[in-house]
Amino acid sequence: MSAAVALEAAKRVEYFAAAFIPNRLANPLELTTLPAAESLIPLHWNPGSPVSARTLILAAENRLEHINEALLICVPPSVRKHPGALAATEIEIMVNDHIKGWFFLVKELTALFRMKKTGTLALILSELEPGGGKEDAPDLMGISAVESFRAFTQGLLHSSLEEPFRILGFSAAASSNTGEFAAFIFKCLEEGGKRNNGKWLRFGKGRGLFGRY
Repeated sequence: MSAAVALEAAKRVEYFAAAFIPNRLANPLELTTLPAAESLIPLHWNPGSPVSARTLILAAENRLEHINEALLICVPPSVRKHPGALAATEIEIMVNDHIKGWFFLVKELTALFRMKKTGTLALILSELEPGGGKEDAPDLMGISAVESFRAFTQGLLHSSLEEPFRILGFSAAASSNTGEFAAFIFKCLEEGGKRNNGKWLRFGKGRGLFGRY
């Protein structure tokens, strides 16, 4: 999903910056790589560090001169293990990189957009494939990260009317075409104004917009 959004951004803007969550799990089922795009400026981010979140925003501003839109994409790895088989390091990595990191980053972005009194914060959730059968181990960590991001987004949408910038939520079924979903996201963002502010927009056949939470 992250690569699809980056490729769509490359079609629409001259330059954009992207920082992907590093792959630190031993045997993840999904590996995110940077797409090939001349307009892409890759940046480093250590999600578990509040200092890194601040450094990331400063680096993006230095390279781009200003930040108008920030797209945060939640696509955590799926790790199927029974609770007793989870390693302590795996739990720490998932919480730091795929839960706690979003709080640090949003803290910095909202401070920036409040100061500028403009901007757009888009939170994008790609549902995980249910997968597995009755005999397979449950995906405790990936699903937990997704639900945390969903609740975090809903809280931010609740606060959108009090902010001088836009906050939007996006989601799509795991079976959705990622390229089409990415195009849908940018189409909604380009509409501008406060039309979709505070709304959760779901992509998919026969789906409309979820109203304000």
